Amino acid sequence: MTMETAMALATGHRAPDRCGDRVMTVETAMALATGHRAPHRCGDGVMTTVARVLSARHRLDTTELVYVALLGVLLTGAVLVAVDGGNLFSTANTVDMLTRSSLLGFVALGQTFVILCGSLDLSVGYVMALCSLIGATTMAGDPAKVPLGIAVVLLVSGVIGLGNGIVVAVLKVNPFIATLGMGLIIKGYLDTEYKGPAGDVPSVFQQFGYTRIGFLPVSTAVMLGAAVLGILYLRKSRTGYHMFAVGGSPEVARLSGIRTGRVIVTAHVLCAMAAGVAGLLIASRFGTGSALVYGSGYELDSIAAVVLGGTLLLGGRGGIAGTLGGVLILAVLDTVFNILQVDPFFKDVLRGVIIVAAVALYARRQIDRKASRARFGRGNGGQGGNREHGPPPDPMPADPVPAARGGDR
Repeated sequence: MTMETAMALATGHRAPDRCGDRVMTVETAMALATGHRAPHRCGDGVMTTVARVLSARHRLDTTELVYVALLGVLLTGAVLVAVDGGNLFSTANTVDMLTRSSLLGFVALGQTFVILCGSLDLSVGYVMALCSLIGATTMAGDPAKVPLGIAVVLLVSGVIGLGNGIVVAVLKVNPFIATLGMGLIIKGYLDTEYKGPAGDVPSVFQQFGYTRIGFLPVSTAVMLGAAVLGILYLRKSRTGYHMFAVGGSPEVARLSGIRTGRVIVTAHVLCAMAAGVAGLLIASRFGTGSALVYGSGYELDSIAAVVLGGTLLLGGRGGIAGTLGGVLILAVLDTVFNILQVDPFFKDVLRGVIIVAAVALYARRQIDRKASRARFGRGNGGQGGNREHGPPPDPMPADPVPAARGGDR
């Protein structure tokens, strides 16, 4: 690509694509713009790279788009509440938004792991209810038993996640059916053994659900800390990288030497343990365990938050940072709806419309990206050297090799 072509692309004009004496590769053009050095070379896939670089400069990634949407929801909600005579950013409303985000945040963080692996967990609501009862009954109002109650909850929830993972990864049961079945088993146990609230949470542990540091609830601070740990786990650990690989293509991951079953089991264990922590938070707020929590729809809300945060339901792409943005969007919407006293049924309609619109926008961006790659994927009439669309065709020999003929000299 000549320098004239590079300038034409940068200014939106068209210039001949040729390779001559004074050539400047894409790396060199970018180096001139950023102050770095890059080697000079001439190739037939240069137009493709330039198009992608110029397009990437004007395109937000999914996580950035989520937080832009969060800012838009905050501004729109603030205007609507102000018209109604209120203040969305008052201390009470801010605390309400953050408190709402903490409970759903724990569940959505765990749900992110399994969805990244291409799986799903519909048992988290039932795990929350069970763990709230186990924690409250184990503590039994004794502050000295708080560590024991936490340990038992994490152990039980981890075992449930292990069961889900084994059924999905080893028995090859569809995760929708496997986790729904596990949830119904837990529901049957709860309905049989617990007819109402049970247990007693010590007042020292109830502070986990009610104490604030300024306007920031302690539960939200713990949730944010867990989110940071989750981000580091996905970005820095080998298993975190493997989750993206398994979600992208389980077969390719397996052929690459990744133990896909172990990765899926790990994701389900982490998801169930996150739901167990959410159950402890419920117990700390209620002062007792409650079996009715499973009817609150946290499993669907958590999936909605993950998808709203930009994680693909098919797995392989997304992250906890986007999920956190999705959780905050849902929390802001719920707070605004409550301030404006929106009808609960209409509130569900609005939430559904917003979620569908967001997912449709993400899908549209994926389609546009694929179309752009297909358009610029080959240079020089489709015979370029872009390797993202598969290897080049096998060359045909110029002269066919004659077959061996017995006895012919």
